[in-house]
Amino acid sequence: MDIIIRETKEEDLSNIMELWNNGEVMHYVGFPNGLGIKLTDLERWLCGVNQNELRKHYSIYANELGYCGETYYEIDTAHDLATLDIKLLPKAQGKDIAHYALSYAITKVFDNSLATRAYVDPNPENKRAWKLYDKLGFISKPRPDFLEPYETYLEITKEVWSKKE
Repeated sequence: MDIIIRETKEEDLSNIMELWNNGEVMHYVGFPNGLGIKLTDLERWLCGVNQNELRKHYSIYANELGYCGETYYEIDTAHDLATLDIKLLPKAQGKDIAHYALSYAITKVFDNSLATRAYVDPNPENKRAWKLYDKLGFISKPRPDFLEPYETYLEITKEVWSKKE
């Protein structure tokens, strides 16, 4: 399956709206009915992302499935840390697309020397996400005090990632 990952543009917004309004996708991030977001909200949001290398949002497509989802990173330069995220529509789950797409975002962060550490904070009940993060090499660690409190924190370092590639 050919997977295309590209910086999100205006023509991707209707797909993102579908993703973010999908309760199954958003369940583990606390929105079991989706976000209820409108296209005008996403147009305003798009103005704030992809402006520089410190914050990138990517849309994921597969030749057989069309739009699959998103991956994202944001760099905290003060703490040398990248926040990562990935969400896929149900039709794209379980097909190794998440592994490929999140690897893409991690590689962008580390190859461009944007940070030496990256983290995710999956919902404790999201077993599929935990399996993905384990497979990628993330390790559970104590959550840094400078982050908002949450029960999970999984981290990968540039050093660990470079050994996996």
